[in-house]
Amino acid sequence: MTAPHAAPPVLAYRGASIGYGATEVVHGVDLEVASGDCVALLGPNGSGKTTLVRAALGLATLTAGSLEVLGTPVGDLTRRAAIGYVPQRHTVATSVPATVAEVVGVGRLARTDPVRRLLPAGRRRDRTAVAEALDAVGLADRARSSVGELSGGQQRRVLIARALASEPELMLLDEPTAGVDEASQHALVEVLAALVGRGVSMVIVTHELAAVRGVVDRAVRLVDGRVREDARLREPGDHGQPRVHAHHPDEDHSCDHHDGADAVREPAPFLTSPWGAQSGAR
Repeated sequence: MTAPHAAPPVLAYRGASIGYGATEVVHGVDLEVASGDCVALLGPNGSGKTTLVRAALGLATLTAGSLEVLGTPVGDLTRRAAIGYVPQRHTVATSVPATVAEVVGVGRLARTDPVRRLLPAGRRRDRTAVAEALDAVGLADRARSSVGELSGGQQRRVLIARALASEPELMLLDEPTAGVDEASQHALVEVLAALVGRGVSMVIVTHELAAVRGVVDRAVRLVDGRVREDARLREPGDHGQPRVHAHHPDEDHSCDHHDGADAVREPAPFLTSPWGAQSGAR
């Protein structure tokens, strides 16, 4: 009998150099993220963490090497809805009034085509996906609230729900716990832990490893655009306490923030999936 083929990695950087225009930020990175894995990207300002993630979204230029996303070269990727992206921003309030459900509904745009969304079945599926995504982040009771009324931690969860609404295979999160109080951090991590427990592949850019330590399987540390450490904290699927405490000199420096070439600007929303989770504080 022929042995079954292993699932391809959801992300595969092979000798990848990445940048913006003539500026190269990431240099010759070899890194794979297996299906079902949850990886934390650590490193000081300008180390290339966000640039590495943006390349998977097609928002930074691959200048050398290769990058495959969900088994497809990044330049050929058409299943954008399969990637859930939570940008590094602390609020979703805008000058245009919007309810929480309306913001989360943006995540459905990449999942269904315009004609299908006009059909009754398409509208029902969109409503169900939005409701399930809000339930997953513990905000079902705030669906009709204005996003401007929510706390910073609640608004971060709205961004996660928006990503979940398109039912992704891979989640990319940029500093999801930054800028919120401890209770909101715990609520956010509960949501992430529930998704990881269901096998969702995830990459989390963070300066606060302690905040997500119970969620991540690996911690990858970047310095000057190169991978310096790749420490496995536990085996994929083992969602108890991590087996190894891998110390990183820059972890938990909440005062660090992205700037310069590594700063992220939110792309057009091809965003993300509904799984149930319980959330504590709002």
